[in-house]
Amino acid sequence: MYRAAVVILNWNGRSFLEQFLPSVTAHSPAWAEIIVADNASTDDSIEWLQKNYPQLRIIRNKTNGGFAQGYNEALAQVDTEYFILLNSDVEVTPGWLDPLIALMDERKDIAACQPKLRAFHAKQQFEYAGASGGFIDKWGYPFCRGRLFDTFENDEGQYDDTTEVAWATGACLVIRRSDWNEVHGLDADFFAHMEEIDLCWRLRNRGRKIFVVPASVVYHVGGGTLNKTSPRKTFLNFRNNLVLITKNHAPGFLWIKIFLRLCLDGVAGVKFLFGSDFAHCFAVLKAHFSFYGMIGTTLRKRKSEQQHITAYSNTCIYNGNIVREYFLNGKKKFSELKSDRFATDIRQ
Repeated sequence: MYRAAVVILNWNGRSFLEQFLPSVTAHSPAWAEIIVADNASTDDSIEWLQKNYPQLRIIRNKTNGGFAQGYNEALAQVDTEYFILLNSDVEVTPGWLDPLIALMDERKDIAACQPKLRAFHAKQQFEYAGASGGFIDKWGYPFCRGRLFDTFENDEGQYDDTTEVAWATGACLVIRRSDWNEVHGLDADFFAHMEEIDLCWRLRNRGRKIFVVPASVVYHVGGGTLNKTSPRKTFLNFRNNLVLITKNHAPGFLWIKIFLRLCLDGVAGVKFLFGSDFAHCFAVLKAHFSFYGMIGTTLRKRKSEQQHITAYSNTCIYNGNIVREYFLNGKKKFSELKSDRFATDIRQ
């Protein structure tokens, strides 16, 4: 009987499976089942898996519902105590799962956790998607220990403490099946990007905790499905961030913050325009109209969630504007942010 399932979501990713699946099979313990969930790939991923890894379980989703729906459909067919969502472009290291599961076994108040993410192509550097734990500022902008916007710190052990965070990366996310089912998994309307932040925020609003465990280290390529230069990625990031705040933020000043965020996004759009980056400028505009179109659905989800909220969580929220800190105040490292501006002691 498996205690955990390492579930790798694949979409036309044979090259990633070929490169990174060997590390997963070599370094995962016998009590963890390795599963590949395929999002209706049109390449030869399935044929390659059946030939080279006939022992692995394959779950075939009928359509490509993106990261969120893909995992929702796949994990509905998995019955283990822990789910590990693992990107196909992640290289794991020996013993990577042990400290993660050990913490979860010890602390029943923790719903989910992540390892430390380093960049596969610059292995001493923190990686964009999660670095050493995710945080968010009071305006809804996410950032990480070790990564602020596009500035990446080298990992010199400065963020090696196991600590509570606001969100754990979906690139490598350990979550209890009971917590996953309690909140009905990921929000499929996100399709991709920030859905894990939404998941973690919903869990925190229910009194659950999210942690980072830097004793576990993995290496992430990043941008395997959508490169950061893609206008589609810009669209999803801007739209989903607005949906994220609307769904989960405490009632006080919510709509003022939404209005101000729309204004700040407008500034970003103008910046793209003056940089002759018309595709990304249009992506921001499109994101806003998409958000307006989703507002009714989003508010219904917010109302539904409110029935289960124990207290709106401010845990690990930075009481400031990370955009101002970074671009105007020149703070390029997480350690340069004042710790007393966080809602909880991040050094615990």
